[in-house]
This record gives sequence, C-alpha cells and structure tokens, in this order.
Amino acid sequence: MKKALLILIPIFLLIAFAFQMMEGDPTSDFIDSLSPEQRKKAVLDFEDQRKLDWHFFPSTMFLREGIPLDELSSPQLEKLEKLMLTFLSKSGYEKVEKIEGLEDVLRAISGDSIMRDPGKYFTTFYGDPTHDKVWAMSFEGHHVSLNFTVVDGEVSSTPRFLGANPAMIPEGPRKGDRTLQKEEDLGFDLINSFSEGQKQKAIFQEESFKDILSFNIPKVDPFAPAGIPYSELDSDQQKKLMRLIDEYLNTMPKKSAMERRKKIMDEDLSDLYFGWVGALELGSAHYYRIKGKSFLVEFDNSQNRANHIHSVWRDFDGDFGRDLIHEHYQTSPDHKQ
Repeated sequence: MKKALLILIPIFLLIAFAFQMMEGDPTSDFIDSLSPEQRKKAVLDFEDQRKLDWHFFPSTMFLREGIPLDELSSPQLEKLEKLMLTFLSKSGYEKVEKIEGLEDVLRAISGDSIMRDPGKYFTTFYGDPTHDKVWAMSFEGHHVSLNFTVVDGEVSSTPRFLGANPAMIPEGPRKGDRTLQKEEDLGFDLINSFSEGQKQKAIFQEESFKDILSFNIPKVDPFAPAGIPYSELDSDQQKKLMRLIDEYLNTMPKKSAMERRKKIMDEDLSDLYFGWVGALELGSAHYYRIKGKSFLVEFDNSQNRANHIHSVWRDFDGDFGRDLIHEHYQTSPDHKQ
C-alpha cells in the first residue's frame, strides 16, 4: 500500500501541473484574444509617457489610450476579469464593478448617455507582457484608475484611485445604497473615538478641501506632517487606524496586502499620522489623510453636497513601480553591461 502511494503521488502532482499549464497565464490569454487592431490600441511601448498621465475623469473629459470595455466580446471580457483578479482581491474587484455601475445611476439622473457610459473603461499595457520582464498595465475610467507595474514578477499597485458618485444613491430602486462606505465609516469611527485633546491635534483645518490634494500628479512628495501621530493614540485607536489602512490594502490580493502591511509595520511608525478636516458625521463635507514614511492615503467627500467620494493610495517612491524599476536596472546583468 505504501509503495503504491509513493507511485501515485508523483502522478497526481503531474496531473495538477498539467491542469495549471492548461489554464494558462491570464495576461497572455487576454492579449492573445485581441485582434490585431485591438492589440494595436491596447499594447503600447513601455516608455510611452502617457503611462504617467493618469486621471479619474469621465472619458468625455479626458482622452484615454487603450481598449474600452465596449469594444470587447463576451469571451474577451471574461478573460479580462480573470486578469483583473490576478491584480485585485475579490472584494477589490467588486468595488470596481460597483463604481462602474454608478455610471448607469448617473445616466438615469442626468439623461446623458454619452458622458455616463459604463463601457468607457480602458485597459492599456505598456510593454508586452508576453515577452518583457518589465511591463505595466492600467485600467481606467470615471472614478477608477488602477496602475500596475510588473518587474521580474514583482508587482507595484499604485497610484490606486477609487471614487464614487453618488456615494449614496438618493433615489430609485437602489436608494440608500452606498459605495466605498467602509473607507468612510472606519474614518468616522476613528476620529470620533478621540478625546477632545486628540481631536484638537487630529483636525488640522475646519473647512473641508474640495478634493484630494495630490489630485492626479505623476509623482507625490511626502506631505508635511499634519494631524495626530500614531504614538499618541491608545491601543484601541491604533488598531482602528490599522483597520482603516487594511481596508485600502485589502483591495489587493491577500499576499500582496500582507507584504505591504508588513513593510508599513517595519517602518518607523513615528512617521505615521492621521489628519482630519471638516465635519465629524455623514452628510457634510469631510476629508482625512493618512501619511506614513512611504505612503499617502487621501479620502475626500466634499463635492455634490458631500455625496461624491475621491480616495487614493500613493507610494512616494513606488508609484508606477519606480522603486522596482530602479532596482531592476541596478541589478540586471544586461543593464549593468
């Protein structure tokens, strides 16, 4: 019996490996499904500077490169979903789908079917993932800008922008439905757990900003510290802050989220600040900021009578994979020569 098991185990492993090979690589599967005309739209040179020109405006307000959803067939859309789920967690992908669905809500409210079009979300590759060790991909449209850079198998996932308009649907069959509510509610939970003394430090401006301050600039330098430092929070408040950070990290696959969280915890937490601006309850304009040694999170809900969210995660050195690309060029034998 034992001898039979020893024989069967390698066979089972070979079968499992064969199935993995049959499944293929989601990136290659999607690109290979594109027609020559579609591929010409979707795959650009890695050095194309439009890669850094990201935005979260509707397509009628910001001209985008890439292939839009409404030019893909049903099988291609299925392949794109599998590809997206290699870069996003299930919950992250569901957030993106929900944001796309808000275009239908805006179209019903405004009657504008051109500006409010859920088919105008664009997929673009910079470099050829089927051949290159260094390449990038963006998925972008109204209130979504996801930017991934892959260097020797390592992935950078910033800038990462998600927004929602309306943040709470005001009427119709989905009345009261909220998008990005966890990012908002966890922020309120944290600021309202503070003592009056803590609030005086955390709230660094009374009137809310009109948008995230980093907006869509290609490179963000560290903001000056504003708000209350991590060290001045009690243990429960520190847990609340980390839970809020986790909500942003959990957009990514579990392994990537855990690795990024570990890097944050390994940094000097004296550089970690939480700052608040504006109202302390839902329904009025508010903004918060989390600044660490290596990253910045901004959340703003000020526009449209505080029913329009913009949120972003930026890495000071890692946006668009700058740190990974720099390391690659420093260590790759080809580039050393």
